[in-house]
Amino acid sequence: SQPRRRRRARLRDLPRAWGATGWFFYQRTFVPERPLAVIGRLSGKLVAKNPPQVLLEAAGVGYEIDVPMSTFFNLPATGDPVTLHTHLMVREDAHVLYGFATLEERAAFRKLIRISGVGARTALAVLSGLSVAELAQAVTLQDSARLVKVPGIGKKTAERLLLELKGKLVDTLPADTKAGSGNDVLNALVG
Repeated sequence: SQPRRRRRARLRDLPRAWGATGWFFYQRTFVPERPLAVIGRLSGKLVAKNPPQVLLEAAGVGYEIDVPMSTFFNLPATGDPVTLHTHLMVREDAHVLYGFATLEERAAFRKLIRISGVGARTALAVLSGLSVAELAQAVTLQDSARLVKVPGIGKKTAERLLLELKGKLVDTLPADTKAGSGNDVLNALVG
């Protein structure tokens, strides 16, 4: 018997691609969109504190987390339980966790890293030098002098931050701070 002759695949032999009503349409229409964050919060025992990094043990796994100095100074003593809200940044060379004491700090960090030219280190420096309320007030008043005082922030970067964050930090503040900062701005303009 002769071996079976092989021939090239014809159109009828190839699998059909999903059309406009296929998988991608189904995904966009029916599958709910999920946030990209993988690790949103960690609770566990604080093992070590080395500024600006902490080591947190949760379920037998030690996590190295970079934190702003405002969070670092408010952490309990080593060995005590702690909860940090986290942001996972995935790069091609590393997976880096950034931790924050409050959700407002994390939201401000996420808004800062969306600005072109501002990386995670610069965002941590801003949050280490200013609280979220002070940053929001500086943005509202367009006060670049306050941002220039933060190490690593020059005049051009400060002006870019003010321009990009204008009107975006109000929703990151707690309700009681929103009312207070608006009154302070009004008093500063009138008085």
